[in-house]
Formats: sequence, C-alpha cells, structure tokens
Amino acid sequence: MLTAEQNDFMTRVGPGAPAGKLLRRYWQPVALAEELDGVKPMKAVKLLGQDMVLFRDDKGQLGLLDRDCPHRGADLAFGRIEDGGIRCAFHGWLFNVKGQCLETPAEPANSKFHSTIQQGAYPVVERSGVIFAYLGEGEPPAFPDMDCFVAPDTHTFAFKGLWECNWLQALEVGIDPAHASYLHRFFEDEDTSASYGKQFRSASVDSEIPITKVLREYGRPTINVEPTNYGMRMTSLRELSEEFTHVRVTNLVFPQAIVIPMSTEMTISQWHVPVDDTHCYWYAIFTSFTEPVNKEQMRAQRLELYELPGYTSRKNKSNHYGFDANEQMTETYTGMGHDINVHDQWAVESQGPIQDRTREHLAASDKCIYTYRRMLVKAIEATLAGEDKAPLMVLNQDEAREITGPASIDGVGPRKQEKAYWVEADLRRRQESGWASERLSA
Repeated sequence: MLTAEQNDFMTRVGPGAPAGKLLRRYWQPVALAEELDGVKPMKAVKLLGQDMVLFRDDKGQLGLLDRDCPHRGADLAFGRIEDGGIRCAFHGWLFNVKGQCLETPAEPANSKFHSTIQQGAYPVVERSGVIFAYLGEGEPPAFPDMDCFVAPDTHTFAFKGLWECNWLQALEVGIDPAHASYLHRFFEDEDTSASYGKQFRSASVDSEIPITKVLREYGRPTINVEPTNYGMRMTSLRELSEEFTHVRVTNLVFPQAIVIPMSTEMTISQWHVPVDDTHCYWYAIFTSFTEPVNKEQMRAQRLELYELPGYTSRKNKSNHYGFDANEQMTETYTGMGHDINVHDQWAVESQGPIQDRTREHLAASDKCIYTYRRMLVKAIEATLAGEDKAPLMVLNQDEAREITGPASIDGVGPRKQEKAYWVEADLRRRQESGWASERLSA
C-alpha cells in the first residue's frame, strides 16, 4: 500500500507537480499526424494539464503554442492559418511557430509593439505518424533508434485512444504480464490465418499454438524483470511440457512507453500520455518486420471501436463496456467483446479517475509494477533535487544510437534455454526483414 501523498507524488502531472516535472523532460505524443489532415490544419490539444493549439502554418511547419492569446486571452484554436502563422480571430494578432508576434494590425502603422510580444511555444516533431511535443526546459533529448522510429513509413501505422483515468494506472496494465491469462481470455481459438491487425490472435513464433490457447491454459507464468539501458525487460514463461516453454518478452521504455509483441511479424510501441490528472491517451505505433502495413485495414479495424474526432471508445462506462452476461459464460472472460482494448479500458477506468493505492495489496505476480514504481520515484526525486545527471532515457545523440529494438517476442522454445531462444528468434526476425537486416549490417 502507498500513502495518499506517495500516490499523488507519482500521478499528478501539472506544471508544478513532481511527476509533471519529470515527464516534461521527455518528448510526449500530442496528436496523430492525421489529425492535421483536414481543410484547416489546426487542433486544440491538452497535454500534461496544459491547454495549447497545434497547427501547421501555410508553409507546412508544425507549431505548438499556448492556447490563450497573450493580447486578451481569446482562444487561438479558432484562429486563421495565414501569412506564415496563426492569426487570432479577435484582433488579428499573428504568431509564427516560434510564438513570435509578427503583426498587431489594429495598432498604429509604425508601431513596433508586436516585437515585444512572445507567446508560449514548444518544440514539435513528427515521427512515424505521431506528433511529439517537448514541454520542458532547455534542449529536448534525442530520439532513440527504436524500431518504431527507424522503420520506413510503409512499415508503421499509428493510432490512439482516450481513457478516462490517470496515466499511471493505464501504463501499469501494460507492464502486468499475469493479467493477459484472465482479462484477455478467450474460450475458443480463432483461425490464426485471420489474425492480421489483432492482438492475441496469431500463433506464437515457432509453433502452431494459438496465443489464446497458451494464455487460457497456462495462467501462472514465471515473471522475470531485468533493468536495461532503456528501462526494463519483462519475461514471462509458461511451461508447456517437459521440452518446451512459451516465452513472452515485453519492455518498459522509461518513462511511460511499452514495447510488446502483437504477432509474429509485428510489434506495438505504446505510450500512455497524460491529458491531465484524470484522462490519458494511449498512442500506439505498430511496426511490421515483413510486409508493408495495410494501413487502411488497420485503421478501419480500429474505427469500428473508436469515434472521431476525439478517438473515444464506443464501449465505455455509459453502456457498461458492452457487457453481455451470455458472452461471459461462453466466449470471453469479461463478456465485453473480443477487442482487448475494451478489456484494458474497463480494467483501468474501473479503478477510478486516480486509483486509490492506499487500498491496494500488491502480490508476487505484480513484481513489474513495484519495480517500475521504484524506478519512477527515484527519477522524480532526482529531478526535484536538481541532480546534474540526466534521468534514464534523456539522451544525447550518441546515447540515442545505442538504444535499439527493443526485442519483443512471443514464441515457443526449448525449456531452460529461454533467453538463448528469444535472442535467436529476435535476430532471425531481423535478418529476414528487409529494413531491419540493413541496420544489422550498418
């Protein structure tokens, strides 16, 4: 159990909050690139409790500014994209992507007043279909050479979804290897040849065994956690026989991303990004090692559940997440349909807007949770103390080149040779991949 003060220390994300100060030292997803594809490439956004406006100027440059105009506080998200910036609809003040005021047209013709005005502006960059923002002080860190960032655009697809809960409980469901055998249990196995774009539907690597069968029949995994130069590696082992073990390798990329296997050919890199203290978005980059991603199919699959423009789930608290008692008896453990995002959403939202960790009782199978929390608290404390050493994953260019992968595997290998197996399986997948094999030889 934690005290209420310890819980607040880890969960609150406003500009002055301890965790908020830490998270501002990292690039954070703020929107999908597709959200600026409309007639007017501008969007009101909220990140880490701050209200901002994201836009592309008429030259295609990305900008992220504080949302309230510094003149008299009108909403810049209703402004005009023109003349090299965003123009407030109230009095026509014009700001470029750096927040510099270029014009105050109602002022006298020879006025230099505009040159004294600076709107809050933040660095933004697009990577693999996601727009990332940096809200911290000083120079932003370098992006690591993770698979999702170095794969060609043809081999990645990005999407997101809103959850009505704090970011930490959203992240923690992704670093909990034990829950998949229960929350995501299916009572029947689907044809694995129809698994494209779906989680926990394919066969495990080096086997014909559906992942659904493994998770259903082996519900007590051995969980190992290793510290790494990017965060931590989590390995869950399920002994299938005296000869073979199911091996699932997942990763926590500090401070709040996970990298997990989706299928034999695809991985998911997923961030859990605070909108404010009680809402967050998950942002996922799906990365294919084999064929180019069928983005149209992947997007259509996800739009069956998520509604635009807010990327909100059609199954939610208001309709009990689509719960069906008959389905719970015959098809799924939850009775909430076959999309595991709904299962996860129910699990984390049902804990409340911010989970009350003064009432929880962590068990042995929660070792990834308490290992991560210790890591998080240590990094927050170091940030508050003003330590010169950069936190984990605040990288310079040389360090960023050292962060590759990370390996993320779901397969069946020889018993008691699990690490050798997953290392070899990851290498084999890279050697057989066009873009990844080129990086091996670079």
